[in-house]
Amino acid sequence: MSPIHPLYAAMEPTIFEHMSGLARVHDAINLGQGFPDEPPHPDMIAAAARALAERSNQYPPAFGLPELRDAICGFYARRQGLTLSPEQVIVTSGATEALAAALLTFVQPGDEVILFQPAYDSYAPTVRRVGGIPVSVRLSPPDWRYDAAALAAAITPRTRVLMLNDPLNPAGTVASDAELAMLADTCVRHDLVAICDEVWEDVRFDGVPHRSLLSFAGMAERAVKIGSAGKIFGLTGWKTGWMCAAPELAAALGRAHQFLTFTTPPALQWAVAEGLGQPDAWFAAQRDGWAKSRRHLADALGRAGFTVLPNAATWFLCIDLAASGIALIDREFSERAVREAGVASIPVSALFEGDGPQHILRLCFAKDAAILDEAVVRLAAFRDALRSA
Repeated sequence: MSPIHPLYAAMEPTIFEHMSGLARVHDAINLGQGFPDEPPHPDMIAAAARALAERSNQYPPAFGLPELRDAICGFYARRQGLTLSPEQVIVTSGATEALAAALLTFVQPGDEVILFQPAYDSYAPTVRRVGGIPVSVRLSPPDWRYDAAALAAAITPRTRVLMLNDPLNPAGTVASDAELAMLADTCVRHDLVAICDEVWEDVRFDGVPHRSLLSFAGMAERAVKIGSAGKIFGLTGWKTGWMCAAPELAAALGRAHQFLTFTTPPALQWAVAEGLGQPDAWFAAQRDGWAKSRRHLADALGRAGFTVLPNAATWFLCIDLAASGIALIDREFSERAVREAGVASIPVSALFEGDGPQHILRLCFAKDAAILDEAVVRLAAFRDALRSA
């Protein structure tokens, strides 16, 4: 009998690891895995270097440096109108760890967890590993809207948790206030905990301030808000995240966290605390740079004859392969494009459990304009070669 847990014995590498690995092997342009190519803001690097030289490099408090917990509260007060106290904040080693801690805290064996599909690929395996049962509610392109009837049909007496990713990766869409109100009402009526993955909250291009499900009536005592410095600052490798919840929930979340990573590098915590205190104009300039890249890729794809789906957030644009004149399903196109065209992408069907659309491809636009242009030229040439084959 194998000593390996069957969940991991049968598990394939994530689609992100797989496609990035192929990009390295084939020296391809990597528009698959989501990270910016531009250098990080020098203020953040200077803050981290200064903290390494001048601050303690020993274990910080397990629940996070007081300076960072204070800064997170201040950031959300300014940016989203939320009133939080430091005792409601637990600092984690990235949002993925926060998600795991939240599921460990609230899910017991046999509990059902609502997952909207497409979903970040850690959700379902982590639900299963803690003994829960993932229950999928499918969202459909091009708008990926939350449907009250579909959600109601998925809820049973065993449903305990609803997981919401807003803004939504991979689609880059944002839930409307009406959709959020419906989700909040559902959680309250069915006594559900909401685990809210809001890592893209400050990477929005619609000019509308982010609104957390935590802020809706009845949700303060049943929602966990998860954020990420990696997304806010474009520093994905720093793996500094956090959870915000009512004090009693936060205390329990902290106890789960202490047996996962226990703590997060203190220099990065001090740097993130300093960064969160920057004025709004500082963040606006950063978003403007990403918005420019977003427009650049969307325009280039459009000129090349690709159909781009609506997008309001994240570092990603999705294209409709079928509407762009491509007969291949997304997985086949993605696998062949990285090998034959030298461009890595993410097939959105890989982020569905079970049946899902097979004609949507995700591309990361947080790259240099020349790289984006070359990627579009290669993809268009590959599409034309498929048509003539």
